[in-house]
Amino acid sequence: MRRRRCSGQTLTLLAAFADSPLEWRHGYDLSKATGIKSGTLYPILMRLNDRRLLETRWETSSQAGRPPRHLYRLTSEGLAYAEDELAACASRNEPAVAKGRA
Repeated sequence: MRRRRCSGQTLTLLAAFADSPLEWRHGYDLSKATGIKSGTLYPILMRLNDRRLLETRWETSSQAGRPPRHLYRLTSEGLAYAEDELAACASRNEPAVAKGRA
């Protein structure tokens, strides 16, 4: 079976996560870091979560009236997947997909 290639946006998001794999990130931070608009970002996050490549949790705010935020980070399987996809991209001599990645 042929492996399905990730979109450029998915690769960009995976690269952002792989740059600091232990760090919990929220959607707004990821959107700013990658330039991916929320209408594209959140469906990608949901797909990665459904595939068990991300772990998620809720962060409650200490500020009254501020809603909790959803946080994301790669699972160990997700990190391995991200590294494989990014290496495959590099081996195909595709241009860098993320800010700060060569």
